[in-house]
Amino acid sequence: MRKLIPILLTVLILCSAILTGCSSTPETNSSEPASTASSEGQSESVAYPITVSHIYGETVIESKPQRVVSIAWENSAAPLALGVTPVGVSEANYGLVTEHKIHPWTDEAFQSLGVDSPHVFNDTDGFDFEAISDAEPDLILAVNSGMTQEEYDTLSEIAPTVAYPEKPWQVSWRDSALIASKAIGMEEEGKKLVEDTEKLIAEKAAEYPALAGKKAIFCWISPDDLSTFSIYLPGDSRADYLNDFGLELPDSIRELAQTTSDFYINVSRENADQLSDVEMIVVYGDAANLETIQADALMNQIPAIKNGAVAFIDDTSALAGGASPSVLSIPYNIDTYLKLLNDAAEAVK
Repeated sequence: MRKLIPILLTVLILCSAILTGCSSTPETNSSEPASTASSEGQSESVAYPITVSHIYGETVIESKPQRVVSIAWENSAAPLALGVTPVGVSEANYGLVTEHKIHPWTDEAFQSLGVDSPHVFNDTDGFDFEAISDAEPDLILAVNSGMTQEEYDTLSEIAPTVAYPEKPWQVSWRDSALIASKAIGMEEEGKKLVEDTEKLIAEKAAEYPALAGKKAIFCWISPDDLSTFSIYLPGDSRADYLNDFGLELPDSIRELAQTTSDFYINVSRENADQLSDVEMIVVYGDAANLETIQADALMNQIPAIKNGAVAFIDDTSALAGGASPSVLSIPYNIDTYLKLLNDAAEAVK
């Protein structure tokens, strides 16, 4: 999520980090995974060095990484899905987490690889450079992140580091998986993983034809202060994920997106009438908030709110983290998400 997103009033900060490394098949109950990835299913011949381009230049990976650390949102997903055991992960700070303070799909992936007590870094308030260094990584993944140049420079002194491609916090689940898999020497496996995930999404979404063509947006709305609310824009993984289900971006939001390079935009409720083409809204919070929002005459001008076509995602649920998707979170949450979206779609008039 990441540093994830508390977006309150006019301030929206996306900040969460999943900090991992890759290693070989560990021993069960190990809290310190071994340092090489399982060879099963990997490309038999990968030509090194591998060069990965990103916002801060190019990272050259001279040989097969043995200890990969991934920082920020869901960057451990592709390695784990490909059978690579991280040497550590960051705490997840949004949505349901396990006793290890990571998302349940991450924890389950660790367990499937024989790690019952993964090494978890407490870096939700900033990268723990000392802990990262202590993990002795030979590659650091921060593909979906908001990493600064200064942070990149510091991390690059520890190990080769892969930052985000162009804009902070604007990486699709596809690109996140493809870039990470390339960096760990499993590019072809990563492509197959993305293809399989796309097939799963298509098959599941086909069961909910009511979603097709509906004009939908993903928002942050605080019922305690409706003066301003935030809308996630194209490029944000939450907004883009809705398109995978057949939902469409309203023209009004497409126009707003032209005014900023950020992954969200704040909208005054006085301008709610500009969103007359918004048929569905997905938003974090409690469904009980709908009545409060509908009671506001300005907010109730938005068709989705007036008709109750709003899908509320409980902040404490697994889906709260999974709405910003990855190749691991998608299969874990997709059934729950589609049912929630379908309920909202059926309220569209």
